[in-house]
Amino acid sequence: MLEIAVMIEGQNGLTWPRWQRIVRLAEDLGFVGLFRSDHFTNSDPPDMESLELWTSLTWLAGNTKRIEFGPLVTPFSFRHPVHTARMAAAVEELSQGRLVLGLGAGWNDREHDLFGFDLLEPKSRFDRFEEGLQVVTSLLQNDGPVTFEGQFYQLRGATLLPRPLRPGGPRILIGGNGVKRTLTYVVRFASEWNCVMLLPDEFARLNTRLSEMLVEAGREPQSVRRSMMTGCVLGRDDATLNRKINFYGKTLEEIQQRGVVAGSSDAIKEQLETLEETGLQRIMLQWLDLDDLESLEALAKTIL
Repeated sequence: MLEIAVMIEGQNGLTWPRWQRIVRLAEDLGFVGLFRSDHFTNSDPPDMESLELWTSLTWLAGNTKRIEFGPLVTPFSFRHPVHTARMAAAVEELSQGRLVLGLGAGWNDREHDLFGFDLLEPKSRFDRFEEGLQVVTSLLQNDGPVTFEGQFYQLRGATLLPRPLRPGGPRILIGGNGVKRTLTYVVRFASEWNCVMLLPDEFARLNTRLSEMLVEAGREPQSVRRSMMTGCVLGRDDATLNRKINFYGKTLEEIQQRGVVAGSSDAIKEQLETLEETGLQRIMLQWLDLDDLESLEALAKTIL
């Protein structure tokens, strides 16, 4: 059965009161998980409140008992992989093994420029991402000292203590739709692939290719969970639904063709069933309106 999680954009006005309400609701309504972005601000103005990612996940870990959670995704472009590994191991233990560690290369030019981080041009950025993946997985998976000499990161006999709760540390998730780099990194480092806003036919094509690459690398295809982050447009009534559709500036059909799950309750169920038939195992539904929790409750009652 397709697992349903919620994803929110932390840079879209997230505050402690909003976060705490959403966390409690996700836990109570029966969603399998709650995930959020890791950004300082959006790629275009205006700037809005943005609750720091790892602080918010620490609160979630200590105030929930059931849901899985994590970043979609936390980038090495402004988070050093050593700090990321240490924080992930600590939050994983606090939550008793519910963290999914989503890792990324970074992409938002504006936030890097505003806050003084070097995003790098694409090739160097992905070279740094690959090194970061090596550092994080080495620290989480090796009980003994780790030495690593890379262009961007160096370790000289480093040991992560205390050791992660689970052998090997939390589940590693890598997000993206690219074959050449993204799927290659999934095969090498990850136990979950998270694609972004794909239509069923395109997801099925990439899903098949990932299975082929896993077999070629000597891994079982089922060793990697297949998930997707995509937009969700549902209103508790017709007026709310139409307001959300108008926000996109497109028709409902155009929104759906972008890969967004949108429409009436029945339409959303049909779209989710189609994705499940193609092999999708988990979907993170992007919930942009952080104050429309009545519609989030309606979503849960409709599809869970």
